[in-house]
Amino acid sequence: MTGALASIFALRMFGLFMILPVFAVFGAALPGATPFLIGLAVGAYGLMQALLQLPFGMLSDRFGRKPLILAGLVLFACGGVVAATAETIQGVILGRALQGAGAVAAVIMALVADVVSEQHRTRAMAAVGMSVGGAFVLALILGPLLATWLGLSGLFWLSSLLAVGGLLVALAWVPNPAVRVREAQLPLGPRLLRILKDPLLLRLNSGIFVLHAVLTACFVVVPGLLSERLGLPLARHSLLYLVVFLASFVAMVPLIIASERRGLRPVMALAVLLLGVALVLLALAGDRLWWFGLALFVFFTGFNLLEALLPSLVGRAAPVGTRGTALGIYSSSQFLGVFVGGGLGGWLLQQYGPETVFLAAAALTAGWLLLVFGMPPLAKLDNRVLPLVVAAGEADRWVNELLAVDGVLEAVVLPEAGIALLKVDPASVDEAALTRLSGDVVAQV
Repeated sequence: MTGALASIFALRMFGLFMILPVFAVFGAALPGATPFLIGLAVGAYGLMQALLQLPFGMLSDRFGRKPLILAGLVLFACGGVVAATAETIQGVILGRALQGAGAVAAVIMALVADVVSEQHRTRAMAAVGMSVGGAFVLALILGPLLATWLGLSGLFWLSSLLAVGGLLVALAWVPNPAVRVREAQLPLGPRLLRILKDPLLLRLNSGIFVLHAVLTACFVVVPGLLSERLGLPLARHSLLYLVVFLASFVAMVPLIIASERRGLRPVMALAVLLLGVALVLLALAGDRLWWFGLALFVFFTGFNLLEALLPSLVGRAAPVGTRGTALGIYSSSQFLGVFVGGGLGGWLLQQYGPETVFLAAAALTAGWLLLVFGMPPLAKLDNRVLPLVVAAGEADRWVNELLAVDGVLEAVVLPEAGIALLKVDPASVDEAALTRLSGDVVAQV
């Protein structure tokens, strides 16, 4: 199931990312295009994502994850068609905004958190994060080549086709488990207030904002420096990014393993530190290509590690019954970072030069590191995998039965797998009642 969700993420994000390395060139030929409107076309996606991640997450808490994933993919596909058939820059902006309205990132992460046990959740989130990173690398490599063959319109048509592929994967392989929690009926206002006041979630949301603001600001600067200052042909940018990403993924694996053994907080602090060091290295790189390559390797090692750790922490820290809402706020913070990072990075580049962009990003990262050191500990909750042979139509009833057991805080029933996944308080859970309930269910089937 994790593989199916990761592939949906990858198909959708490849369709998005392959536009980025070519749109500034091809978009300039559209009627009515100006530098500002080209920037708006790029940023419209992130802005809509920031606005709609939270509503999608909250709706998924109420109506289920899978229906919202399907709806988001349909919106993304429709937006690609609008952009592909547009004859002006304004039409492309509309299409990009409609693509961004398919804000399913939070819903996908919430579904992973729902059905993957906490012991394996970091690896599952890492698989999703790595699929996005892989899509990003492939898009940087293939985007310019595909644009040469297909043109800008063809790229948008291809993005819609990839979204249709994601729809087929979701229909065939993504489950739609019955999810109920003790606090599922918590009203919207108190639910939002509870998430926004949580000191750990506040730090995590600030972190993902900084991470993507820094990434976007850097990519406003790095491609131009590679071409103009270092004389690296555009075709070779792809090779540099490929080498850097592959090396960073290899370096990230032992750190992921270490996070499961030594705890997430110290490894997260190390990742943020790597990010800050890389930004300082970029500011000092001058015209040395090897220095740029080293700095990018350090940067993406920290970046990829944080992309894996942060959603896992949000899924664990979210108050019971608010996981979709919490991940919606988290994803909104992420895409708001994209929007702010692009605008701020461009302004700093224009006013003060590329080194200032890197140093300002490093300063943001230093502030984030202070927040990481002040993170409160996570509540110590355990997971139980309970054998549960239940007919599909009885799933909701047995979820309620499980939640009636002392110490059970959350229950997910997967009839097709014959199990229930539980989040429990180990200090108060009634293990005997769970065992008896599982036996009763098996006896009745």
